[in-house]
Amino acid sequence: MNYQFSLDEICEILPHRPPFLFVDKVIRLIPDKMIVTERLLLESESYFAGHFPGKPIMPGVLVTDALAQTSGLLWGFSKQIGNGDPDSKVKREIFFLAAANMKYTHPAVPGDTLRMTATKDTSFGAFHSFIVEATAGRNVIAKGTLTLAMREGL
Repeated sequence: MNYQFSLDEICEILPHRPPFLFVDKVIRLIPDKMIVTERLLLESESYFAGHFPGKPIMPGVLVTDALAQTSGLLWGFSKQIGNGDPDSKVKREIFFLAAANMKYTHPAVPGDTLRMTATKDTSFGAFHSFIVEATAGRNVIAKGTLTLAMREGL
């Protein structure tokens, strides 16, 4: 099934807002399994001015945050869709908890479209791990495993 999500719907799931919202759109979603998102990297983004002047690169920590946001969207949209889960409508907060085995193999630069994939790995209570990868064209930018924690909103 093909799901379409607006930026407003993305913002309903994620607490991030510009300049720290690193997902523009959802390309593909298989609930409770996998999501693909994209972010167009604009030269005007403030971090490019200082990282690095004359040869701008998206910082690895921001690539990782974009992958964490993508993982949170997989979890959040899967819960919204429901799949028969009686707790699917309970409001929860998503927190980035840990990154493991992250490898950065190619720089992401202005003009790139960062394509991010998160695949559900394991879950234990409120902790959920995801296998993630960011690419730009044919280049793998980063990949690894991220863990997010969920808690019921206050």
